[in-house]
Amino acid sequence: MIDLVKKALLTGVGIAALSKEKIEELGKELAEKGKLTEQEGKALVEQLLASSEEARKDFQAQVESKVQQALEKMDLAKKSELDALREEVEALKQATQQEQ
Repeated sequence: MIDLVKKALLTGVGIAALSKEKIEELGKELAEKGKLTEQEGKALVEQLLASSEEARKDFQAQVESKVQQALEKMDLAKKSELDALREEVEALKQATQQEQ
């Protein structure tokens, strides 16, 4: 029974979108309705929380990767590159002013 509930939640709802409060609420509700024992409910909540956190991290990594790929395709300068150029320009200005 618990495996069926887990599979339904993970595939039907989208575990990355579940908040901690919603997961805890669901576990409590299932335990209250007698579909799960209190221990099974707690175990389900812990497992769903872990899965949710893992899914969020995976999603964030995928988004960061796609953003990085898009930026590379656009051939934009990185902030560190711009900062280095600013420092170089400032150094050249100072060198020019000292020569005068």
